[in-house]
Amino acid sequence: MTTPTTRDARPLAVFDLDGTLAETGHRQHFLEGQPRDWKGFFAALHLDPPLGEGLRLVREAAASCEVVYLTGRPERCRRDTLDWLKRHGLPEGRLWMRDNADRRPARTMKLDVLRDLGRRGVVSLLVDDDELVCHAAERAGFRVVRARWASTSRGRSTALRDAQERDGRT
Repeated sequence: MTTPTTRDARPLAVFDLDGTLAETGHRQHFLEGQPRDWKGFFAALHLDPPLGEGLRLVREAAASCEVVYLTGRPERCRRDTLDWLKRHGLPEGRLWMRDNADRRPARTMKLDVLRDLGRRGVVSLLVDDDELVCHAAERAGFRVVRARWASTSRGRSTALRDAQERDGRT
């Protein structure tokens, strides 16, 4: 009897957190000033309300895929992030986070992780709200679902988009 390889395992469904599964609008004000208040921004993540459409998709994907969570949040937020996932009843899955000192743009960091995951198994889809991440993933051949369900009044602010590109923090 042979042991199944990673390629024989269920395909991977990769989900972003902020703006895809978690509504971050209530904490984006921490990024509007200079210097940006990253400590405050991440300290409030436990208060993020879940985004219903994202939760529906991740639960649906879990029926046929292995769920992977891919976030630009730094590793130091792991415990709070895992607690948030559990509190909102999300399917179990591996959690990929950026190293605390990693300041690459989200599109670069996430594409590197997607490629690494693709070498280990079949990546069925990526669900993300960041257009630059989505575009980079599509150009690399990944199937992408754009998470456009965060409310416009509390969705991704200009400060957050700028922070993701220039500061490489989320």
